[in-house]
Amino acid sequence: MGQGLRVVVMASSGERVDYLDQLLWTYDDASFLAHGTAKEGNAARQPVWLTASDENPNKATVLFLTDGMESAKLSEYERCCDLFDGNDPVAVEAARARWRAGKAAGHALTYWEQTGTGWAKRA
Repeated sequence: MGQGLRVVVMASSGERVDYLDQLLWTYDDASFLAHGTAKEGNAARQPVWLTASDENPNKATVLFLTDGMESAKLSEYERCCDLFDGNDPVAVEAARARWRAGKAAGHALTYWEQTGTGWAKRA
């Protein structure tokens, strides 16, 4: 957000969008992350858009995929981040399949792993 980027966060369901929406309102009493969902509308005014649909209504340049979601619109974004639980073997295997598909499609990929001290680039 500090770089002025616009973001879409795609989740697996409306319930998951509601959870993320609530979390962004309450995770830290001292900060706020401006965001919106279809319930509030005004997508064009939202720097972060939470959705369960493969859409880019706020003209975002960054896409965050959660819950194993995939997008057919990757070309609309400068960057896509596929977030998954590295401690869940099923999620890891699904992420590996998405990695292979992304490589085969010619996308430039990097893999970052969360460590005890931050993030480390692995591939």
